[in-house]
Amino acid sequence: MKIALSYLLVGVLWLLHWLPLPALRAFGWGLGRLLYVFGRERREVALINLRLCFPEKSESERLALAKRHFIAFAQAVLDRTLGWWASQERLEKLIRITGDANLHDPEGKPLIFLSPHFVGLDAGASRISMLIAGCTVYSNQKNPVFNKILLAGRQRFKEVLLLSRQDGMRKIVKAMKEGHPFYYLPDLDFGPKDSIFVPFFGVPAATIPGVSRLARLTGAKVVPCITRQVASGYEVEIMPAWDNFPGESIEADTARVNQFIESQVLRMPEQYFWLHKRFKTRPPGEKRFYK
Repeated sequence: MKIALSYLLVGVLWLLHWLPLPALRAFGWGLGRLLYVFGRERREVALINLRLCFPEKSESERLALAKRHFIAFAQAVLDRTLGWWASQERLEKLIRITGDANLHDPEGKPLIFLSPHFVGLDAGASRISMLIAGCTVYSNQKNPVFNKILLAGRQRFKEVLLLSRQDGMRKIVKAMKEGHPFYYLPDLDFGPKDSIFVPFFGVPAATIPGVSRLARLTGAKVVPCITRQVASGYEVEIMPAWDNFPGESIEADTARVNQFIESQVLRMPEQYFWLHKRFKTRPPGEKRFYK
């Protein structure tokens, strides 16, 4: 029964991808409002995150920001149907890319595409995968129907090498040395194992120092990739590779990563992934923020 319902939902999503973008976004607006009203647990997580990161804002400003985030998030979820099934020609019009020359290193060095958790993350990945055959990390979904759809969607264009999070760093290093740029999402709280505490908006945050470690192991350059959701689709910005990275220490490098992400959050705060418990892991002796 569960599998049948999953296929039914996939069928509905497939129908949605035929809609023009304004209509799809209208559905996303309504879904986002519903999620905000009925998603009490995630709403509380978002508001706690916003209080920690923007203490200077009033509570009404944070509430308004949270509502905008739920809408942007829901719209991105429905927009993902385009990445799964829309034609490449349509996607190229909806997802515009600048700085694509930075997708290749003139010296042939490995590349790490630093891609923080903004709502346009999957749209950006789809657009980049039309141009290069990179690699990234994925987590298997519990639902086999959606797991199959997600995996197929990520490999629609050039063959993306998908690595399980459980495989560890060794396979990532091997793939990078074989010429696969690594599309890396470094800004989730995966618990205390392998994490270090560095500030994120002034709050100590458990952060995997993978960007620094991979750059040191492979000699890779770090190329920030930021995707912005706009009314007409998405804008993917491929920035120039960072200078002087890695730096003096893994701790300093990881702080630099978080500082960069902060700067991008300030550009579009409603589009950052506030639904994640970013500050779940606390330094010893510190109280928990979430219930």
